[in-house]
Amino acid sequence: MNTTRTAAYGSHDKPWAYVVLTKPDVTFLVVITTVAGFYLASPDHLDWALMMHTLFGTMLVGAGTAALNQYFEREMDAHMRRTAARPLPTGILQPRDALIFGITTIVVGGAWLALAVNWLASLLAFSTSILYLGLYTPLKTRTTWATAIGAFPGALPPLIGWAAARGSLSAGAWVLFGILFLWQFPHFMAIAWMYREDYARAGIRMLPVVDPSGDATFAQIVGASAMLVPMSLLPAVMGMAGIHYFFGALVLGMILLQVALWANRHRANVRAKWLMHATVAHIPILLAWMIFDKVSR
Repeated sequence: MNTTRTAAYGSHDKPWAYVVLTKPDVTFLVVITTVAGFYLASPDHLDWALMMHTLFGTMLVGAGTAALNQYFEREMDAHMRRTAARPLPTGILQPRDALIFGITTIVVGGAWLALAVNWLASLLAFSTSILYLGLYTPLKTRTTWATAIGAFPGALPPLIGWAAARGSLSAGAWVLFGILFLWQFPHFMAIAWMYREDYARAGIRMLPVVDPSGDATFAQIVGASAMLVPMSLLPAVMGMAGIHYFFGALVLGMILLQVALWANRHRANVRAKWLMHATVAHIPILLAWMIFDKVSR
């Protein structure tokens, strides 16, 4: 532990440190994709109370998973510039703090879903946490396939929302899963390309670390972006959304693909950063457009 950094913090910093421990940006993505799954699976009458219970329980599980991820990766985080200021590497929180907080929030969140929503939603939430922590997290230092494996739990939140609204999963839920699954490749590969030196220092085998030319990395980025275009059109084809969504999704998909191709032509960090921003904008706009289309029909 860095005692110099520890001394710079006081007890008043701890509440905010627990917020940082939950990775608010990632937890927010979990929440909005869960909302999308719930709303799109709901009948004409939206059960607001049930949705709030679903979001609360899912948010707790997501926050606890993020905390345990930082607990397990605290030594690696200390070696990376972009994560060295997190609560555990700086010493503002002790590993035991993160461990207790993470386990408690996951258990409470899963139990909340089981009691206030349904068992399927709870099972999916627990599965997300177990797959993320039990497979993706330890595999990051062992294989470049970790990103692909991590995309599975990363795509489960809309299924939690769908299961909460209907008590079962149908084809529409798996279409949302497919959209989020493919979207993660251009998003996380762009980040990995930007911070490939950081990952190398920490011993994390992200694809750009072992692919200095970027050929394999950008092949995944462009390939997944291209496949995301027809995948994002499936809701209209299956009747989940209408013609307005179809053309909106087509435009959004083609924009993201063009940004991916642009980043591939000159593989500079600045272009990867623009691609990362494009992916961050893409998924909430796409899901919001899908919801708007349902509202307007």
